[in-house]
Amino acid sequence: MAFGDIRVADRAEWLIDRIVTTGSLVLRKLGETRAGEVAIQRFLSSRYVAVDRLVETVVGRTAAQCAGRRVLAVQDTTEFNFSGREKRRTGFGPGGDGKAAGFFMHPLIAVDVESEAMVGLVDLTIWTRAGTKNPRRGNKAFEEKESERWILGCRAAASVLSQAAQVIVVADRDSDLYPLFAEKPAGVDLIVRACQDRKLADETHLFEACSKEPLLGTSLVRVAPRGPGDKERIANVELRTARVSIVRPAAYVDKGFPETVEITLVEAREVGAPKGKTPLLWRLLTTLEANTVEQTCDIVRFYRLRWRIEQTFRALKSDGLALEDSQVTGVEHMFNLAAAGLIAAVRTIQLVDARDGSPRPTTDVLDDVFAPALERISKKLEGATARQKNPHSMSSLAFVAWVAARLGGWNCYGKPPGPKTMRTGWNELAAMLCGYALATQEKNP
Repeated sequence: MAFGDIRVADRAEWLIDRIVTTGSLVLRKLGETRAGEVAIQRFLSSRYVAVDRLVETVVGRTAAQCAGRRVLAVQDTTEFNFSGREKRRTGFGPGGDGKAAGFFMHPLIAVDVESEAMVGLVDLTIWTRAGTKNPRRGNKAFEEKESERWILGCRAAASVLSQAAQVIVVADRDSDLYPLFAEKPAGVDLIVRACQDRKLADETHLFEACSKEPLLGTSLVRVAPRGPGDKERIANVELRTARVSIVRPAAYVDKGFPETVEITLVEAREVGAPKGKTPLLWRLLTTLEANTVEQTCDIVRFYRLRWRIEQTFRALKSDGLALEDSQVTGVEHMFNLAAAGLIAAVRTIQLVDARDGSPRPTTDVLDDVFAPALERISKKLEGATARQKNPHSMSSLAFVAWVAARLGGWNCYGKPPGPKTMRTGWNELAAMLCGYALATQEKNP
């Protein structure tokens, strides 16, 4: 048990369910009453509650569901800035602008390679700057090793997902670090978008490595919207690959790293971009094989799936739970709330994924013990016509999503249920399953 006390564990699960249901991190709304609000405040300040323990409540399930599967472990960093909302905030250092109070979050999430569905949270680091000690990893000031978060994320992926058939760590340009390539843990592969035009062993530089390589093929890539008013588009990219030998930077000469690292560069360069659009250009450093068009297309597709972590951040910020607007003022309490909010955001995305018929198993969000109750609830919600029947396999997450949608008010007709309907239905379903669990305990003490 992550918290060492079943009452604290139950309260954690209740809080996460409330966040999913209300779509909010405002304590008043979460607690419904003054007593409920006070209960949440006490939970967040409890000596039994910490980011590590909250994360542990879901990481075990993620690891179990990834066993035997090919998964992407996507990692990234996001900032929460309280500019204009700094009143009474305590313990926070400066955010990315170096002025306003803020903190940073670096999660690692698992995404199924085949279905592209989000499986769950793998790891999480939360910190604030200005000399504050890393709340999770040792006593060294985190400013001295912020870049190390990428290496620690790789190690977490190798450890937590050790039973997966394949683990591919995917990250953006901030992770383009020589130690990441030199210290890659056994059992994981890397796809990193290149940021630096590194020196190569043949005295050339990385960004020109593919310029003389033959065209391997072309591919269509979905480009996510870049901001408000932008729309998703399809880019036609030319694919080239080159095997390169990266030279160790001078800063790492005395660090014990090898003089060179052999790695593959995949270049995806858009041709015929629409007028007014910046042509897509991805230079991806990878430990995967890229000898064929199919392998190279897969690498580009895997990197594109990095948008799933951006989707998670949006669900946690102004487009969703609006964490920055929370009235929690203390840094440790905020870290605990942020961790709970992230877990809730991941769960909401899982349910929305399943709404469209995800093949992921029910056990992504529920234990097997609830299967009989879930089946009975589904039967009661079904209507007389074929359209009003649950069309999904009882072992699939889509089965759970259909039940949650019906409990949330969806009538099986019209548009698919939205996130609010899914959140409301999930809360109803969680309450019903908790009642089932209590009744079972009374019958079998």
